[in-house]
Amino acid sequence: MAEKGNTGLFLHVRSVTAAIMVAAVFLALACQNKKQAPPPAVPVVKVMKITQQDVPVVFQYVAQTQSSHLVNIQARVSGFLDKRLYAEGELVKEGQILFQMDPKPFQVQLAQAEAGLAKHEAAFETARLNLARVKPLTEQNALSQKDLDDATGHYLATAAAVAQSKAEVESARLNLSYTTIRSPVNGISSSARQTDGTYINFQNSLLTTVAVLSPMWVNFSISENELQKYRDQIARGLLRAPKNDEYEVEIILVDGSVYPYIGRMTFAEPSYNPQTGTFLIRVSVDNPKGVLRPNQYVRVRLKGTIRPRAILVPQRALQQGSKGQFVWVVGTDNKVEQRPVAVGEWHGDDWFIFEGLRPGEAVVVEGGLTLSPGAPVSPEPYDAGPPLGDGSPPEKRLTTDDA
Repeated sequence: MAEKGNTGLFLHVRSVTAAIMVAAVFLALACQNKKQAPPPAVPVVKVMKITQQDVPVVFQYVAQTQSSHLVNIQARVSGFLDKRLYAEGELVKEGQILFQMDPKPFQVQLAQAEAGLAKHEAAFETARLNLARVKPLTEQNALSQKDLDDATGHYLATAAAVAQSKAEVESARLNLSYTTIRSPVNGISSSARQTDGTYINFQNSLLTTVAVLSPMWVNFSISENELQKYRDQIARGLLRAPKNDEYEVEIILVDGSVYPYIGRMTFAEPSYNPQTGTFLIRVSVDNPKGVLRPNQYVRVRLKGTIRPRAILVPQRALQQGSKGQFVWVVGTDNKVEQRPVAVGEWHGDDWFIFEGLRPGEAVVVEGGLTLSPGAPVSPEPYDAGPPLGDGSPPEKRLTTDDA
């Protein structure tokens, strides 16, 4: 019995010893693996150095074209419309005949006026000769002073009758000329408002319209808020207007092509529109080939404004926090700092930064989504690619040959 008890105790001791040895082996392996684990990697971020530069900016608006000279072609006399002598919708030249009214009644009136003039001229000549005979006889006391006064009065009356008849002849001649209706300008014609054979009078005297195509006016409106914001930024030195406010105005057509002629601002409405709260501005642009037509919708770009010493950062560098927008700034120790910024307008793929950044600082552009304040980073230069110029989207340029 004593031998069996000793044997069991021996086996138990061996089992405990083996378990301790296995545990020691696993512990040693764990310690070894822990020592071999690499330290956490420092995130690589793309950064750009902040620089200041004068950046040209453009302002873009929806606009509508308007003829610079829209002429209503109206009949000046009453009568029957004989025929239309132009093709509706065609380009007409100054002096081209558009309509012909029946001239016969006016030819008769002119003949009557000329006959009346001849009659009064004959009477005037008789009165003149009579006065020439009476005057020397009166000086010789062969005739009385009354005879001289009568001859003088008759002479003056016939002279006035001649002047009146000449005016009547000129009026009749003008009325006859008004039966041939011509275009006073070069432009595009509209449809005829009256048909051949219609009796034309004051109520239906409008026959058609002719719209001058060059120069063409382009009208657009700026809201009161936009205008005030623009003035505030100029006052703060964030914008610099062109000298004498001489903006270059670029016209963008409906297909995205750029109109080849540059416009100039020629008029600004002196007051706001009470219905829309907007401020009307007019641009004048050459249109020699008639590409632009009245009442056409286009876009205009105002060029010439500069944002001096501006700071631009890519759109992807900006992040939104609970207190507003911010960027990550990498310090000299390669640790990041969360920096709140005041953001301006969009410029191409970038944003203007008005406050919060200084020249020479490094801003994280890529790799900033998982960062936290004070985190170490490994910065690498950010390649922004070719610049977009003035921030305008690339668009097709319409040449003068296309026009």
